[in-house]
Amino acid sequence: MAPSNEGDASALGEWRRWSSVDSRILTKVRSSVFCGYYYFGAHAFGLFWEAAFGMVLEGGNLEPRLTWLILLLLLLVEFSCILALALVEVDHWTTNLVISRFGLILAVDLLKLVEAPLGACALRRLVTTLEMVTHLRVIKWQLVLPAAHEVVGVGPPLNADNGISLTWEDLWVTVPDAKGSRRPIIKGLTGYAQPGEVLVIMGPSGCSKSTLLDALAGRLGANTRQSGDILINGRKQTLAYGTSAYVTQDETLITTLTVKEAVYYSAQLQLPNSMTKSEKKERAEMTIREMGLQDSMNTRIGGWGAKGLSGGQKRRVSICIEILTRPKLLFLDEPTSGLDSAASYYVMSRITKLDQREGRTIITSIHQPSSEVFGLFTNLCLLSSGRVVYFGCANATNEFFASNGFPCPTLQNPSDHFLRTINKDFDEDIEQGSTGKRATEEVIEILVRSFKSSDGYREVKRQVSEICKRGGTGSSLEKSRSHASFFTQCLVLTKRSSVNMSWDLGYYWLRLAIYVTLSLGVGTIFYDIGSGNDSIQARGAMLSFITSFLTFMTIGGFPSFVEDMKVFERERLNGHYGTTAFVIANTLSAVPYLFLISIIPGALAYYLSGLRPGFEHFLYFDSVLFTCMVLVESLMMIVASIVPNFLMGIITGAGIQGLMILGGGFFRLPNDLPKPFWKYPLHYIAFHKYAFQGMYKNKFQGLTFPTYQTGRRGVITGEYILKNEFQVEMGYSKWVDLGILLGMVVLYRVLFLAIIKIVENVKPAVSKFMYVKPKQNIQVMENPTATPIHMN
Repeated sequence: MAPSNEGDASALGEWRRWSSVDSRILTKVRSSVFCGYYYFGAHAFGLFWEAAFGMVLEGGNLEPRLTWLILLLLLLVEFSCILALALVEVDHWTTNLVISRFGLILAVDLLKLVEAPLGACALRRLVTTLEMVTHLRVIKWQLVLPAAHEVVGVGPPLNADNGISLTWEDLWVTVPDAKGSRRPIIKGLTGYAQPGEVLVIMGPSGCSKSTLLDALAGRLGANTRQSGDILINGRKQTLAYGTSAYVTQDETLITTLTVKEAVYYSAQLQLPNSMTKSEKKERAEMTIREMGLQDSMNTRIGGWGAKGLSGGQKRRVSICIEILTRPKLLFLDEPTSGLDSAASYYVMSRITKLDQREGRTIITSIHQPSSEVFGLFTNLCLLSSGRVVYFGCANATNEFFASNGFPCPTLQNPSDHFLRTINKDFDEDIEQGSTGKRATEEVIEILVRSFKSSDGYREVKRQVSEICKRGGTGSSLEKSRSHASFFTQCLVLTKRSSVNMSWDLGYYWLRLAIYVTLSLGVGTIFYDIGSGNDSIQARGAMLSFITSFLTFMTIGGFPSFVEDMKVFERERLNGHYGTTAFVIANTLSAVPYLFLISIIPGALAYYLSGLRPGFEHFLYFDSVLFTCMVLVESLMMIVASIVPNFLMGIITGAGIQGLMILGGGFFRLPNDLPKPFWKYPLHYIAFHKYAFQGMYKNKFQGLTFPTYQTGRRGVITGEYILKNEFQVEMGYSKWVDLGILLGMVVLYRVLFLAIIKIVENVKPAVSKFMYVKPKQNIQVMENPTATPIHMN
């Protein structure tokens, strides 16, 4: 509990016991509370002298020099109030209030000096109002200080009642093997993580560090099964949104955004509508400063072809995004992977400050930390082949190894020694004191048996039992947290996606250049095609090329969309927003760019070839072209939701479109198509059928062409050409074809949404249906309901 505004010494002592902050921060808190008191004391002193000054002025018997001296004294008192508030770091709005009040008081006193009592009285009323608002905000920010203040380094950490203690007991995880049975990769692990501590999971490659982290976070794959109890504060419960977060090993970030944009957009998505935009922006900037990225706020994250942030900075941006909601439980999967020792230390030091300052429970896996990084950890869980070799205080690990005959050599990194001792990939003999060398497998068995029979293991069991007892009698966690409304999510996602599309050259701009080049090629080949009999087939060929092959190039944006899908998957798993908001925002943000890359190339091809005059015909032509591009992009979105690998996705999408083009009715007329598969159902489900027919009707209906088939000059109508040459269905107008295309756009988008929803909701439902309580330790269950992460 934080000390009250009366400065209770016992409360301050209690707070110090719960807090892990150093004496510098405690000193700052005391100074901050003192400055808050000073503000009110100085203000009261100023009011007293102002009243006395007013009475003296009314008497009219004060020398001018003394009048100005008293006025200067009052101004100094008011200025000292501003300095006091600057020291305690109130919000900007309160500071502006104080400065405004300071200026008004100066005006009041000057009006009194020039004998304008009515004006002074009116301003004094405004000053009184500002004083009341200022006092209320100072009380809110300062005298209830450390409970509500969010300035870095000020405020107590969450205590055990508000924090999250995570325990797991007899945890097993199995995966299927080649023989059809199941192989355990985590074997009967027991451990705990408490508020204000950093638990690090360490071990050689392939020892199931990430699997353990995923099991605790509720992110195991569909083919895995687990058994055992995972409890939150001694209970089986699900955390509310925003109370837990997971930072993945890969930096799945939007590379075209700056650090400030990435964090601020995420803040708008995650934080509730009850917070104003300025408060969300302030939270984002404060989080950026917490992770030491204030000098890189306007630097783009960067990706292929564009230099941006370093690996360590990208990792810190990922952490920034996940701690915006101030989660009580934070998972990090190898946050130092790929970083040098200096960057690793900087990243981990920032992470460890989070638990000290705010009482978070932090669980992280790490591969091979330096000695400086290892010294930052509170507890260590050392794994080998899915078994626990050691669990306990990180500083006592060397003592445990030494007691079993494997001391860390002088001047050697302890973590290097631990990992070398328990790494059996290379099966080197390990020296055990003066008794000679032992095989690595034998050394691991010695250490595992030693830990199981040690006081450290019994202490782990005791801690787990104590946490469960304490959690069973304590208050339950908050059941819900609000985030941005659905409308806000759609709006922010649309804006973020538009910014990304505008800066990503491969998303639309490169396609626009290719489309313009192809359109110029089509326009020059079919330049001024004319209206003779020989132009009929040329017109049909040109329209078919534009409808099929020009729209075919829309798959070029597939790699960029796959990157968007990766970001979406990470943010969806962490509950930032829902699937529907993503689909709507992606559709709305893509429409202007697709319209741009359809109207410019379309105009070039249409007018260079001299197709049918009339703006209404060009408008229909471009509407079909635009709709076909949206359709192909929607189709590739469906492919991306099923085949996330961009190379396989491009091949799959190209194959699907190739089949649709063949069955569309141009290369083989509709009546000549083989009925099985090609005519029924492919010809009718391929959008090319309706695009071809709409384009043909728009071009030929109402026109006549000369013919010389009978040896004499005659005319042939466009309707005859449509019915006999292209076998177009004439029972409905071209607008019906366009309407069918628009309906297919909606269908494809809904199908994309449905596929993601199936993956999101049906899999957990099936896993829950298949769940069976294990009777023995070796029995397993699929994705138990006792996982701590809330899946949105």
